[in-house]
Amino acid sequence: MTGARATVSLADVALLAGVSSQTVSRVARGELSVKPATAEKVRAAMRELGYLPNRAARALRYGSFGTIGVVGHQLSRTGEAHITEAVIEALRERDYSVMLIDTPTTSAADLLDAFTKLGQSVDGMVVLRLETQKPARVELPARMPIVVGDFRYADSHTAVGTDQAGGTRLAVDHLLGLGHRTIHHVSGPRSSVQATAREEAWTAALREAGREVPQVLRGDWTPRSGYAAGLRLVADPAVTAVFCANDEMAQGVLRALHEAGRRVPEDVSVVGFDDLMAEWLWPPLTTIAQDFTTIGRELVSALIEQLGAPDRVATKRILVSARLVVRKSTGPARG
Repeated sequence: MTGARATVSLADVALLAGVSSQTVSRVARGELSVKPATAEKVRAAMRELGYLPNRAARALRYGSFGTIGVVGHQLSRTGEAHITEAVIEALRERDYSVMLIDTPTTSAADLLDAFTKLGQSVDGMVVLRLETQKPARVELPARMPIVVGDFRYADSHTAVGTDQAGGTRLAVDHLLGLGHRTIHHVSGPRSSVQATAREEAWTAALREAGREVPQVLRGDWTPRSGYAAGLRLVADPAVTAVFCANDEMAQGVLRALHEAGRRVPEDVSVVGFDDLMAEWLWPPLTTIAQDFTTIGRELVSALIEQLGAPDRVATKRILVSARLVVRKSTGPARG
């Protein structure tokens, strides 16, 4: 018999495999108590009949779907991709399935649509990005265990993310320690929580050091936008140090400096943020390394804690430290 049938039941699988319905149920749940040969017979019967476990029935019987929803936007971007990979791996280790939604935009409507789709079929959600195009706060589903990657929601939900301010100060202190009088900044888009945090920390660090705060050059995370900012920077011979809000924009800045004949680091020092491609740029890029694996695992740990005691877990802000990785793109200020 081939092809899926909507009416295939657990009992049908048990009959074809020659086992009890309880055994089929244990195999469907991934329990290891079933002998391997028997489990393979059951799985073969499932494939032949086109059987798919009834998620609603599972939730009714066992009190959970065994599935976690993950919501994000532009998950193909390097940072988000690494966090998502860590989240999925950590959930797999705990025998949870994952329903993943990459929203077309960060509009409130698209985010709410994702929450609605997931709300009836998951035990909890990991929401990676809530960077709405407008400053309005998104209403997260009530009575649903949720963890977020956005500290603006830390008053009502556990939030996990990189210590953006701490990482930025490492970059600024490194460049000032090399004798640079001030540091120019290529920031990310205004809608980004991370870009805003890095820009604010850069401004505060320079002011505390009594240094001039140059005008911000704004990019959109891409090398192209970094290159455009770099073309403006090379027009000013006084520029000796640049802090970029991510490695990709730093890549564009490096190209603009090279084309203008400005040597790195002899004439201009450059620092990035992320440490995802920095080692393979030329010269190898000094950067602030984010621990994306730890962020993903902390998100999952916080969510599992909620699932175990939904009414007794207080919300938390979990800051994951960043670290400075010094390579060959930074050096003493000229003169």
